[in-house]
Order: sequence, then C-alpha cells, then structure tokens
Amino acid sequence: MSEFGLPIVLEAIMFTSGRSMSTDELSITVGKTNAEVKIALSELQARIRRRKDSALQLTEVSDRWIFEVRPSLSPYLPESFRPDTPQRLLPAAALIAYHQPMAQSQLVEMLGQRAYEHVKELANLGLIDRRRDGLTRRLTTTRRFAEYFGCPEVDYRAVRSWFRSEAAKAGLTSAQLAASLAPDEQMTISEFVHEEVESNISQSDE
Repeated sequence: MSEFGLPIVLEAIMFTSGRSMSTDELSITVGKTNAEVKIALSELQARIRRRKDSALQLTEVSDRWIFEVRPSLSPYLPESFRPDTPQRLLPAAALIAYHQPMAQSQLVEMLGQRAYEHVKELANLGLIDRRRDGLTRRLTTTRRFAEYFGCPEVDYRAVRSWFRSEAAKAGLTSAQLAASLAPDEQMTISEFVHEEVESNISQSDE
C-alpha cells in the first residue's frame, strides 16, 4: 500500500471493477476507515481534475463512486459503447423521472415490491439519487441519468418537465410510458393518483 499510496490503489480497484462502489465497500476492500477512504477519494478526484488530457472523471453519487467518461467526450463515443441499462429497470427509471421528487413508497404503489430492488440497482448505476426522508426515501434523477437518456437538461426539475413533455407528445400517462419501455416484461403498473400530493412536494422544492 505504501509503495503506491491509497488514492492510486483506490483508482486501480474502481477502474478494474467497472461499476460504482460505496465508501463502505472500498473501506472493507482496502482495510482502511471510511474517513481515510473519503480523504483519499477526494485527493484522487482532485488529481484527476488536474490531468488535462484525461478522458475519465471520478464521480460521487449518493456515497457511491464511479469512473466515467467526461461528458465533453460523449459525442465521440460510438452508440454501441454505451453501457446498457437492463430493460426491466427502465419503467422504474421513467416513473422516477416523471414524478420526481418521488417517495420510494409511491414507486412501490405503482410497481409493487420489485421497486425496492430496482431502486437499488438504479442507484448502483449512478442513475438516481435516493436520500432518506423520514420512513421512506426521496428519489431524484442524476446528471448521469440525463446524459444516459439524452435529456438536454440536468436539474431534476427540468428533467421532470422534459419527461412529461415527451409523454404528452405521445399521449401517454406515466404508467403507460413506463410499461411501454419494457414490453417483454408485461408489467402491470398502477397509475399514480396522488398528483395533488406530488404537486405540493414539487412546489416546496422550487
């Protein structure tokens, strides 16, 4: 460890894993405290920013860290190089984008118990942010989500407006839009009927 330093070791681990990793997971892997790992990650992040010719950046979303291509290079990447999001996760992703900030409990109302696992997987991919809010979690999309799905906006409120606009153009409700994204799954999705509650939550965030 001393030969290379903790930041370099963490860089090697995350680059090799090819997925997001939590601070806890990295701490266990290298046998260091969370505080030591967080300091090393911050140092590594600063180092990478200083690398003018680096194609990668280190991104932190909901205490999970991942290496990804810098957004400015995205237009140069072949479409086939973009990592796939499993089709079964797309309905949950669309519903969160449409109704955000969305309580996880509301997503469960629409998708059933599978929503819990789908939220976990989407968070691991860095596509959504899930923050504890009382007895549930508050779900919003991330910058990576916007880039992945080709949304021209990044702020979650703007992403929400864009998704609703796209659904309206197709004449679809949020449930219909979500179901259309995974036809092979033959998912039964309950429509979200608490728009007045959601509207109040949205307005409080403005």
